[in-house]
Parts: sequence; C-alpha cells; structure tokens
Amino acid sequence: MGCKSCGTGGCGSVKASGQPAGCRSNGGCSSGGCNKMNVFDWLSNMDAPGVATPGVSRFDLVEVKFKGGRKEYFRNANGIVLHTGDPVVVEVPNGHHLGYVSLQGELVRLQMLKKRIQAGDAKAIYRIATAKDLEKHQQAIARELPTMYRAREIVHELKLAMKLSDVEFQADNVKAVFYYSSEERVDFRELIKLLAGEFKIRVEMKQISLRQEAGRLGGLGVCGRELCCSTWLTDFRNVTTSAARYQNLSLNPVKLSGQCGRLKCCLNYELETYMDALKDIPSLDAPLQTGKGVAFLQKTDIFRRIMWFGFKGDDAWHPLPVEQVKEIIALNKKGIVPPSLEQLTEVVSEAPAGPINSDLARMDKKYNDRSQREKQRMKAKKKGGNAPAGAAPAGGHPTNAAPAPKPAAQPGPERSNGQPGGGRHNRGRRR
Repeated sequence: MGCKSCGTGGCGSVKASGQPAGCRSNGGCSSGGCNKMNVFDWLSNMDAPGVATPGVSRFDLVEVKFKGGRKEYFRNANGIVLHTGDPVVVEVPNGHHLGYVSLQGELVRLQMLKKRIQAGDAKAIYRIATAKDLEKHQQAIARELPTMYRAREIVHELKLAMKLSDVEFQADNVKAVFYYSSEERVDFRELIKLLAGEFKIRVEMKQISLRQEAGRLGGLGVCGRELCCSTWLTDFRNVTTSAARYQNLSLNPVKLSGQCGRLKCCLNYELETYMDALKDIPSLDAPLQTGKGVAFLQKTDIFRRIMWFGFKGDDAWHPLPVEQVKEIIALNKKGIVPPSLEQLTEVVSEAPAGPINSDLARMDKKYNDRSQREKQRMKAKKKGGNAPAGAAPAGGHPTNAAPAPKPAAQPGPERSNGQPGGGRHNRGRRR
C-alpha cells in the first residue's frame, strides 16, 4: 500500500503545494486502508450527454467510504466542490458521521444501477470536514480498540455464543456499531444494556458472515496477495466442493479453506474454463476392458487431453489421448476387447509432451547430483582417502589436476620363470 504516493481515498491525489496527499500511515488509514475497495473513476473527465446545456445539472449523488471499506451514497444538495479523498461530514440517523469521498459523477449512477439502490433515500452531505471534525473523529477511533476488548470480556461473562470482531464509533461519539458473527441466534438484550450503561452511547449490534468478517479484518492469502474480499470482492457467491472436483483438486479442507474458515472464493474463478474443457472428455461409468485386464482411470490431464489408466496390482500408469479412450469405450460397448494399453500408448509416448513441472525436475536433478557426490566421498573414505582421479576431496569440489605419474619400476632379481621381481623383494619394497 503506497500511502506516500496516493491520496487518502485513492491514488493521484496531490496537495496544492505539489506534495503527495497520502495519510502516511502505511495502510492503517482511518478510512479503512488506502487500497481497500478503491475504484478508479474512469469517467472523471466526462459528463453525461446534455450536462453542458443550461438548466441541466451534474449527477449530485456522491459515494462515501467509511471504515472497513463500507460505502454509502449521499446527496450533494449544496453543490460543494468535492474531490476524491476529501473528508466530508454526512448525515446519519441520530447524528452525523465522517467519511471520505471515493467516487462521484456519472460512475456513481452506474454503481447505483448495478446495486439497485434508490436515490430517494439518500442522506445529505453537510460540509467538508474541518480540522476540529477530524480531531474529534480521531478521538472516536481511539476509543474503538479498548471498547472492543472490554465488550469481549462482557460477552465472555454473559457466556454468549458469539464472536465480536469489530467496533465502529460515529464521529460525534454518540453511537457505536458492534459487528459480530455467530452460528446461531443470540439474545443480546442484556449485552446492549451493559454496553450502553458502561460506555454511555447508543449501541447497535450488526451480525455479519464469516466472509464479511475476513473482509473487514483483512490479511494475506496463500497466494501472497491481499484477500480478495478486503480489496475488490463485494458479493460473495456460493462455493461448493464440486468446484474442487471439477478442477481435480484434492479434497483437503485445510488447503481449500480460506482465513474465514469457508471454501476459498477463488475456487469459482476458473471453474467455467474447466467445465468448458471437460465437455469433450468422456465420463467413465465403468473401467476399460482390455486384453491384459481391467484398466481403471487414475488421473485426467484436462488441458493436455490425456487420461491415465492403471491395472489392479500394477503401479505403472498408461497415458491415452481422449480420442483413443472414446474409441475403446465404443469397442467395449460392442463387446470387442482391444489389446493391452502398452501397445495403445505408443502414440502418446512418442508424441512430444510439454514439461509437467520444470521446477520439480530441476529440484530432482539437484538432489540427485548431490547424492552422487556423497557416494563418491564415501567410497573415497573406504579406500583410505585415495579418491579417484577428478573426484572431490572430503568437504571440497572435484579437482581438474592430472594424476601424479607413476614411479619407474626398479630392477630386481629375476624369478625362476625369467620374469623380473620376486615375492619377498616386492614385499620389502611395499614396506
């Protein structure tokens, strides 16, 4: 999150002095994060047809962002000149609140049509926030964390089956919204009395789902990026285990679950692509009948269109193209048994197949080379330290030095058969 190069409500906001208008809080902005639910206003320099004519005004509804990425729409009835990232004081039930302008103009009209929001219920924007308004808002934010800790203690004392995840105070310190999640219905009437009496505020309890809770709290996913629900995802669609089955993923709940404890939303991103690719791949109601025996489907490479089969009691898998599998299925329906799969897989084995996982291949080669060097060192130690020529000494690398020349043979007494050298004399030289 580049707070130093962006405005409080979005990138590109620059002060009159030319300095960046970022909040410089490294992502911990009071508005919920510099990169949380941001929208690029691609219609900022455009007006709707007819706006330039006299008597026609620009769309006066403005999108305002609050803590946790929550956005609402307010009417700029007074015609205040606003820019993206400006803090504004807006009307809310029983008081006023402070938020940041995130969108305005014709793009707001399109967003309201998409979300089916009626413009008649929009509240008003009072003014641009002053320094006193911002100071009071910061005081309200400072109360949130201690209030949440104390509220959790009260929930624990009352033994309520609920999880309190966040607290949001209004800028006027009159009301606070307590966000909680629960698997069952909770009677929190006594809790509201205790909270209102201790903090002297109006209390509103709002139940959110586990996905919404993860979106409010934020975090990093296993992909290394920020959670989709906390950056751009606004609607949560139903995710089922069939999405993992279509993509040939292992049904491991630890790997398929996100930080919210539910199935990852990204399982639906590529589901349609997999379903389109699976249309031409046959579904086997029974194993293939071959001359060698019954062949069971072990794995399907969807995008390479290869199906792997194996026999019972045999660890080897045999790849077959999808077209050939269809032919075998048609032959089995006619009562014809084709030959063994080893003869049918010649086409696949001869065809150049792309690398399945080059990273794993490089890793295997690396460790195989290391094990070979270790074996050479062990052999050198067993031979008394006389490592073979070019072999690496213990703790070093192979040397390129040429082997030392052998000493010339010394003349010795001849044996009885005329050959030079005798047993006793040779033993003496060895000593």
